[in-house]
Amino acid sequence: MPNTLEVAKEVIDQFQKIQKHMLIAKEENATRTYDSLKDDYLSLKAILNIAGVSLAEIDKIKE
Repeated sequence: MPNTLEVAKEVIDQFQKIQKHMLIAKEENATRTYDSLKDDYLSLKAILNIAGVSLAEIDKIKE
């Protein structure tokens, strides 16, 4: 069973990956893709907030 640090690292990795794809979708004006990714972004952001992870340094989207 993974420990808290491993879970946090996995969620942060997923959060950063989603943000990267969101930035690419925004650059390409792929609004449907961006909106779909945003759902995942908001879910991961909520999990990180609940876990007490500071998003100040890692949140590039800031929505």
